[in-house]
Amino acid sequence: MRAGADACPRTTAATGTPAATVHDHITDAVKTPDLIRLTDDVVLARFETMKVYAALGAVRSLLRRGRVVPGQTLVDSSSGIYALALAMACHRYGLRCHIVASTTVDATMRAQLEILGATVDAMPPSQSLRLDQELRVRHVRRLLAERPDFHWMRQYHDDVHYEGYREFAEMLTGALPEGPLTVVGAVGTGASTGGLARALRESGRSVRLVGIQPFGSVTFGSERFEDPEAIIAGIGSSIPFGNVRHELYDTVHWLDFRHAMAGAVGLLRKHAVFAGLSTGAAHLTASWEAARDPGRLHLVLGADTGHRYAERVFARHAEAMDPAGLFPRIIASPDELRPPWSVMEWAGRAAPEAARTVEGDVPPPAASPSVPSVELRP
Repeated sequence: MRAGADACPRTTAATGTPAATVHDHITDAVKTPDLIRLTDDVVLARFETMKVYAALGAVRSLLRRGRVVPGQTLVDSSSGIYALALAMACHRYGLRCHIVASTTVDATMRAQLEILGATVDAMPPSQSLRLDQELRVRHVRRLLAERPDFHWMRQYHDDVHYEGYREFAEMLTGALPEGPLTVVGAVGTGASTGGLARALRESGRSVRLVGIQPFGSVTFGSERFEDPEAIIAGIGSSIPFGNVRHELYDTVHWLDFRHAMAGAVGLLRKHAVFAGLSTGAAHLTASWEAARDPGRLHLVLGADTGHRYAERVFARHAEAMDPAGLFPRIIASPDELRPPWSVMEWAGRAAPEAARTVEGDVPPPAASPSVPSVELRP
């Protein structure tokens, strides 16, 4: 058997410990998270870039179904980690990549994208997250009008991005003990938390899903608030996302920047884990949830590393609040929502009116090319 993603783990003869796996492509290595036990009841799945699962799963599915073909250009808008994941998936499968980049995409990320062969259109600075997202979507539509052969990945709307998280669910099933599980993570486009929870539930596991939102996001009804310091654009949205399945979520937490910062700095200080701001928010949230439900395993989703937050978060570590003294406001209705941290039992409610996609928000799928589907190695 070749060494790669399908190779069964081997053990060394001398010690019986697992031998390292030789991967065929970097995406096989970075898609697998480090699983780190933070407490008896909390485990962190810490990724270099979690959206590799979403991008790989989507690209493989589109190729197999003949909706895209090798050499075609895939285009999408991104605030950072999805852009890199899509560029790596395109690199692996011989596709071109075109990214319409948010202002949150820094020089380091842009350099990686360009070296990987992606074309990067950087949007000008915007006064708000909503304007930034709207400008990016408009630019994508202009590109499609000029180049109808481009395929819009629609990470915000196409549920093909759910498919990759089935593989993650299978990995977790083998790694975590059986029994009830609470998954805690940033909502974002909905594919990561929703896709993972749905796959785990379909396998028969009892899963409670806890989603995290910033203030100012329309997704779960906090758009009437502003958080001037917020730089966690990837965990919320000021425009409706079709991929968020609100009925999958049991509980929702809304946190401001300073609480997410406290969680991120606290995670590094206490556990030596350098992770991004959304991971910090999930860490703080999971700690509070686990204290209220001892004995139940809580899985924290750590979407990326802390490198792009080095200056604006970690260099300010002296300002970070002590997580031990932070508690949310428990509310019964979105009308009671207040900064800096609120929590509500969502209990599978439908999407708020402002978060519902309407005709015209979501473009129709691209026509399938008249070519046979592509056989892929894993």
